[in-house]
Amino acid sequence: MDLTQGTIEEKNKRAKKMMLWFAIISLIMSFAAWTSAFIVSSTRPDWLRDFQLPDSFVISTIVIMISSVTFILAKRALKGQNSKATTIWLLVTLVLGAIFIFNQFNGFQQIIDQGYNFTGPTSNVTMSYIYLIAMVHILHVVVGLICLLVVIYNHFKQKYNAEQMLGFELAATFWHFIDILWIYLFLFLYFVR
Repeated sequence: MDLTQGTIEEKNKRAKKMMLWFAIISLIMSFAAWTSAFIVSSTRPDWLRDFQLPDSFVISTIVIMISSVTFILAKRALKGQNSKATTIWLLVTLVLGAIFIFNQFNGFQQIIDQGYNFTGPTSNVTMSYIYLIAMVHILHVVVGLICLLVVIYNHFKQKYNAEQMLGFELAATFWHFIDILWIYLFLFLYFVR
């Protein structure tokens, strides 16, 4: 397929999708670097080997997985021209995203309650990595929530339909990416010592 062919609208869609994929690839590279540094640092003598992630991180993982399903249901409803169901599923996705962030911060509080802080005399390199990786991911979830709010606003303005849903699709792609990214990070932090 020749990327220079097609209407202006088709070229615009391809360009926006490509920009999103470049952003996703750069994020993958960033998180790959941090998880690689985590593995290298795990050889340090002061590394915590018996630490278990708090249950709140398990709950947040389940919540974000469900939120991807609700976003899929919203897209399916939009394609089926069911505006009310689209609205409901988008709002449920938004709420689940907020619940994910709440559980992440609850997990941080559980870590602090165990006596580990991000910095200072009660911190260590293991916890600093966990805070860094999870906090940067939370920032991307916040970006996803902002995208979701834009999608909800545009949906209320009736800018999307079964044929015109580029912004919706871009937001959904990013949301599913941050979902898959968290599953990877959770499994990495849970199993890699």
